[in-house]
Amino acid sequence: MNIFIVYWHPEPRSFNGALFAKACETFAGGGHEIKISNLFAMGFDPVSSRRNFSTVKDPQYFKQQIEELHATEVRGFSTEIEAELQKIEWCDLMVWQFPLWWFGLPAALKGWVDRVFAMGRTYGNGHFYETGVFGGKKALLSLTTGGPEEAYISDGFNGDIDSILRPVQRGILQFVGFSVLRPHIIYGPAHLDQGQRREHLDTFAARLQNIFDEQPISVGKY
Repeated sequence: MNIFIVYWHPEPRSFNGALFAKACETFAGGGHEIKISNLFAMGFDPVSSRRNFSTVKDPQYFKQQIEELHATEVRGFSTEIEAELQKIEWCDLMVWQFPLWWFGLPAALKGWVDRVFAMGRTYGNGHFYETGVFGGKKALLSLTTGGPEEAYISDGFNGDIDSILRPVQRGILQFVGFSVLRPHIIYGPAHLDQGQRREHLDTFAARLQNIFDEQPISVGKY
């Protein structure tokens, strides 16, 4: 299978870094093909602009979706964006590895979505949700939180984790056609000892070894 891992964390020695390394090791050990986008190491700029494109539709007024539609028609995406688009189109499974920041994606990862998930190429023209461009592909969120698990239940301090992740799982991944797998969440790794961290890494590896047998979850509409 073809695996695309998108990873962001500013510290390579973080637990997110360990999860990323474990995913790469496990998939490679299983004979899968892997492509990665280590956004921090790449210095990926999350800010959209005309740099997304090698072509121009309207030089007088920048409307990103209009430029995306045009670039889709004439293959006018920048080399940087085209490379990321091809990774998504190539993969059978896309994994995002990241820390949950302010109840959402870190800015670099959200900006990657803003720049790469281009209208015309990844959605639009009647291709949404069940008819999405990436139908038949699966996606997995692998993330860490700052607080403990009990803080992320419906009556917990931060509220239901499923509701927190819905804008990503429904509003981004399902929107473009991905089938979403149950998120892999490590709660409060900063408060775990080394033995607990090793156990979590082993559990993650065991799950990834059988990930293609898993059925998608029902995220539900808003």
